[in-house]
Amino acid sequence: MRAVEPPPSNLAIFPLARLPRRLVAIGYDGLLLTGVLFVAAALALGLAVILIGSAAFEAHNPLLGNPFFRTYLLLVCFFFYGGFWVHGGQTLGMRAWRLRVQQRDGRGIDWWRALLRFLTAGSWLAPAAYLHQVLKLGVGLSLGTGFTCLLLLLALRLPDRVSETELVLLPKGGNA
Repeated sequence: MRAVEPPPSNLAIFPLARLPRRLVAIGYDGLLLTGVLFVAAALALGLAVILIGSAAFEAHNPLLGNPFFRTYLLLVCFFFYGGFWVHGGQTLGMRAWRLRVQQRDGRGIDWWRALLRFLTAGSWLAPAAYLHQVLKLGVGLSLGTGFTCLLLLLALRLPDRVSETELVLLPKGGNA
């Protein structure tokens, strides 16, 4: 059996981030992620055109509804967030709003915790997608329901609880 490593003794304790600050950081990161997804999709589209030719691509886009393409974009999203969380604990939006994700003892998180956090935090998309794709409800109602689920997830701190992490507010002027 492996011994549990004690936390470093020089870690400062920071207050937990409140919901409004978390939402603003999510919005900021969402804008950045949109740009990353545009580049990722452009690379996939370019590769598809190279492999099958432009005429065949115009006749039938092989990426529309393709589960491999959707999985690729999901992995891009995970590595965007997970990479920032594992290497420094902050996305760019979190850095701008002085937030950091960490284990409860103050140490950084690993890829497993990042995956748990990502999957739990992204679960708000499931009701929105279900309402839109399966029940054929409008985009506004579907996204409104999804946003309500996101608020509930964040208010209950489910991504933190499932991944055994916490999102803390850093002091002004310092990168602790």
